[in-house]
Amino acid sequence: MRIFLTHIPDMLENYYGPRALAAMRKLGEVRTNTTGKVLDAKALAEAAKGCDVIVSDRQTPGPPEFFPLAPDCCAFLRVAVDIRNIDVAAASRAGVLVTQATPGFMASVSEMAIGMMIDCGRKITDSVIEYRADREAEPRKGVQLHGSTLGIMGYGAIARHLAPIAVALGMKVLVADPYAKVEDSRLHQVPLETLLAESDFVICLVIANEQTENLMNAANFARMKRSAYFLNLSRGNLVDEAALMQALEDKQIAGAAMDVGRAFDQRPPLALARRADVIATPHTAGLTPDAIEHQAFDTVKQVAELVAGRVPPGAVNTRQATRLTRLGINDLT
Repeated sequence: MRIFLTHIPDMLENYYGPRALAAMRKLGEVRTNTTGKVLDAKALAEAAKGCDVIVSDRQTPGPPEFFPLAPDCCAFLRVAVDIRNIDVAAASRAGVLVTQATPGFMASVSEMAIGMMIDCGRKITDSVIEYRADREAEPRKGVQLHGSTLGIMGYGAIARHLAPIAVALGMKVLVADPYAKVEDSRLHQVPLETLLAESDFVICLVIANEQTENLMNAANFARMKRSAYFLNLSRGNLVDEAALMQALEDKQIAGAAMDVGRAFDQRPPLALARRADVIATPHTAGLTPDAIEHQAFDTVKQVAELVAGRVPPGAVNTRQATRLTRLGINDLT
């Protein structure tokens, strides 16, 4: 098996890891991206020439023009759950298998959410900045999590991990998700409008797609309490950032925390991140060794299945992946 990893060196180190790379090398001939640049369609096709499998980081797209340029590619594996920048229809037309990884970042992102809520409520970062500037920090009355209401938008894997932690901290937890049923009796499933109106902390964990684009817009920010904080740990395109900026300017909300945004690699934009009423991190909520290795080893397991002549878990277009026959995989059901 000939395998190409798209990660630039720092991404390979931070978002894939040496243990997973060593395990992958046991399965076949592994080539890596040594250009130091994220590869576009033409550059990726050239770099991966002769490779059966491409293992792609989240920055490297699989656009429709790529697949006709890569006749050797049988499988395009993503080291992430999000495959929105892979054109699955184009891959299917070319007979290329597309896979995604499973979420392994529930604990990591949940812990970041708890930390951000505490930071917003207790102004920890503000005090640290004052002290590091050799100034005395003024004591400030804070907001404790115990007794506060947490509103979680979306009830996926992260929300299901985070919600019981919040309950254990003494928070009332509201959940809004029209596509999921909340069966935990300690939680309260409510419409989004109710969640926004009643929550002291609103955390956006909604799946990003065309229907949820700019879900948090001016109207929804206006529904929030003026004393409430908005946190986004999902995807930047869920938020109308101009509306968020205006809500902060007008003190419609007390502040925000964001690990994601519409800047490069889903990072928060500087215009928001530099504000004193915003806590921002550069898309690192899932950047822990445990979370990273979970998804990296998903792709190792997927390649191991391909080597064994089986369709791997995480496949999204098995029936159309006719190039798998080259690898001795004939059952595409």
